[in-house]
Amino acid sequence: MTTPTYLKEGDKVGIVSTAKRCEPHEINDGLALLKSWRLHPVLGKNAFASHGFLAGTDEERLSDLQQMLDDITIKAIFFTKGGYGTLRIIDSIDWTAFKANPKWLVGYSDITLLHSHIHNFGIESLHAVMLQGIPNSNAASSETIRVALFGESLSYNIQNLPDNKTAPGILEGILVGGNLSMMYGIVGSGSDIDTNGKILFIEDIDEYLYHYDRMLISLKRAGKLSGIKALLVGGMVDIKESTIPFGKNDTQITLEHFDCPVYFGIPSGHTDDNRALIMGRNISISHTAQTVTLKFDN
Repeated sequence: MTTPTYLKEGDKVGIVSTAKRCEPHEINDGLALLKSWRLHPVLGKNAFASHGFLAGTDEERLSDLQQMLDDITIKAIFFTKGGYGTLRIIDSIDWTAFKANPKWLVGYSDITLLHSHIHNFGIESLHAVMLQGIPNSNAASSETIRVALFGESLSYNIQNLPDNKTAPGILEGILVGGNLSMMYGIVGSGSDIDTNGKILFIEDIDEYLYHYDRMLISLKRAGKLSGIKALLVGGMVDIKESTIPFGKNDTQITLEHFDCPVYFGIPSGHTDDNRALIMGRNISISHTAQTVTLKFDN
């Protein structure tokens, strides 16, 4: 995998909206954070455009992203919001300049699409809180973005939860995944990802339990679950019952569908503790009776 050039003080970073529309005040804290790192944010022309639910027309959103991908002076691209919309423009993006000069793409949720798409080019990316979410995330979430982008050592020690299905020794593999709904939505497309022999991370929000079960079964039928080395489960927020109780909770559903080691409670996803994950990077997983340690290779 190719690691984009790490950031340094003085670098220019692009700010784009490829999904849900965004108001200027929503990213003030995020912009201030980037400036505190001595970075220079460059706003896309249409970052605050509006077209119904979306941040401008498909053409406007595509234009901003394409400009930032092509500009060699832009060293990373931060996304303002998730929601929905990137899928509408993915097939119109010209990746030629990006492949020649890879840069960090920073976001999660809807941006899972881009993480998966560029993984197929052999390029790493950063699953992390977006600018709109900075005010509602904890300090660790923001700091881990800086740590990852500036090339410092990144590792997490988390509680070894009772429902974890652990394996002896140390597990290693390349990290892939992101938002489960997005992974489910791109199966069979040009953005689909090969999970075989890798470590899969999933997170999601506001789904019914039967939806969750359906997505996992669909991924299993597509061959996405059988060959993975381990599963990391991040925030599963508001995974709820429908009118008729499903009969299992999300943890039970997860364990039913995975034969590999499973680690719950990963601090990433639609929660206030949304720490950065380097997608496409080799990681190691080890544990004690009390603690699970995730360490990203330098």
